[in-house]
Amino acid sequence: MARRRRGRARKSRIGGIIAVILIVLFGLYRSGAFAGVLNRVGLTSSITAQTTGTNAVDQKAYKQLAQLTFSSGGKPVIQVNHGQSTLTASTWKNSHIDYGNLDRLNRTTTNTAYLNKTNLGKSAGRPSQEWTPTGWHYNRSGQTEIYNRGHLIAYTLTFNINADGHYEQGAEGSSDNPKNLATQSAYANQVLMQIYEGKVRQALEDGQQVIYQVTTVFRGDELMPRGYWAQALSTDGSLNFNVYIFNVQPGYQFNYTDGSVQADAAMKVDESGLDN
Repeated sequence: MARRRRGRARKSRIGGIIAVILIVLFGLYRSGAFAGVLNRVGLTSSITAQTTGTNAVDQKAYKQLAQLTFSSGGKPVIQVNHGQSTLTASTWKNSHIDYGNLDRLNRTTTNTAYLNKTNLGKSAGRPSQEWTPTGWHYNRSGQTEIYNRGHLIAYTLTFNINADGHYEQGAEGSSDNPKNLATQSAYANQVLMQIYEGKVRQALEDGQQVIYQVTTVFRGDELMPRGYWAQALSTDGSLNFNVYIFNVQPGYQFNYTDGSVQADAAMKVDESGLDN
């Protein structure tokens, strides 16, 4: 009888430990911290997204992305939908950009660009940017550039398209369009986004027609995006990517509620495989 009681007591303790572990994991999942831990070791599961046929944003996937929390040492770019775009190639009819309206907090939403080679331009001589996006702060800490007014659709991909998104021969490009600018870290803008903008640019130079969509991802009522969700598809299928770019800066930690920042030497990113 004593052995049975000891056995039951041991099973009860094990069951209690398992229950505590499950409660902790559930709490981490709900807070987004669990995804952050997985991302740190490169194990973040791919967010699945649905093709809508109209290139509308999958709101379920958006909410999942908004809950991801970057952990120091993690990968600053993760795949969405296993890296496969959910855009529909047949929706490409003519060169234009669908600029999403600002939301109730004056934040950017989703811009979808239908591009060809005529939309390529040079950055030299770009007009200055005066618009102040939500979460914007002074640009530098000493000699370090921290903040950029980040274009959703890169300026050099918007030539011959006017501010309303319609094709217009000679239009200069979208430099200071409030619907196309958000507060982005200098690192995310100048290093991470450049990789995928370069892929789009190369496809256009090769004569492809490309649908390129960028969505700024906010958590709740925060004023600075947690990240940029970028995907592209050429009509021949040769270009096809779907990624989420964390809005982070090595050496600094952002408060996304208002965009403020603090220096943090421990804040690092894992850049391995960035160009894949």
